[in-house]
Amino acid sequence: MSFSQPLWLWLAPLALLPMLRSLHHGNMYSWNGLLPHDPLSSLVRVVILAVGVMAMLLLISGLSGLFRGEYSIPRSGYGANLVLLLDRSRSMDDSFAGRSPSGAEESKSRAAVRFLEGFINSRPHDRLGVAAFSTSALFVLPLSSNREATLAAVRASALPGLAQTHIAKGLAMALSYFAEDQPSGSRGIVLVSDGAAVIDTDSEALLRTNFQQWRPHVYWIFLRTAGNPGLFDSPPPGEDTPQARPERHLHLFFESLGLPYRAYQTENPEDVGKAIADIDRAEKAPFTYQYKHPRQDLRGWCFGLAAMALLILLVFKRLEIRL
Repeated sequence: MSFSQPLWLWLAPLALLPMLRSLHHGNMYSWNGLLPHDPLSSLVRVVILAVGVMAMLLLISGLSGLFRGEYSIPRSGYGANLVLLLDRSRSMDDSFAGRSPSGAEESKSRAAVRFLEGFINSRPHDRLGVAAFSTSALFVLPLSSNREATLAAVRASALPGLAQTHIAKGLAMALSYFAEDQPSGSRGIVLVSDGAAVIDTDSEALLRTNFQQWRPHVYWIFLRTAGNPGLFDSPPPGEDTPQARPERHLHLFFESLGLPYRAYQTENPEDVGKAIADIDRAEKAPFTYQYKHPRQDLRGWCFGLAAMALLILLVFKRLEIRL
């Protein structure tokens, strides 16, 4: 427990006011012996004093911004620690036919979001992070068990794309999630992209080192645009270069890591759904994780309980008048 505006706590001594002055009307008696012994009245007096002090303390706590800080509890389940790495390049706004969506068509980004929403909702125990990339890497959401935040982060990727595809920066960002969080259990990166780019030698060496350090499972849902070269096609002689076939050479890079890797070459929304369903089946191992409860504002509780205490005092006061 803590306070967001602790200066209000200087008013805490005011909670003693109910003990300094009675809430009841006073009556004069010539001799106290005339008063019958009344333990119920003594009890009621103590209760009224306690309720009055509590009402003051609750009001002061509410003004001081009482809250419960973030805390974690251990949980176990079947799932994994997965980073969803989403392509935010402008080409993701096109359909699989390579044109602006029209009629019943949907863009590649919206098709991916639609199936990812079902994937997220069907896996209550996963810890999911979201990263994106275009010209630069975009930090979106760290590994978290918060489904609402994850869904919001994924839906945002359906907004209009940005510029180019700098895959090396995106992969580095996704790997950094494991370095910062150091989760237990299975780790995985789900890359959703319709293309790639040339990875320079220094970036490739750094990525290879980080992949070997954290050893995540890698899944690439390649959203292939009609007419574009595929991941598995053998190029003509002289064209098998990273500049000419960056997607194929990224695929070869993933295969050379010696990690569990699976590529899905999708050519329509239905293929995307099948790929995500396959990942769902593959990433269901038992693991333990820490579930973080966010900060909880308790001011409403303070003011509500204070109102109830004041209502109790009002009832006692009305009873006194009736008697």
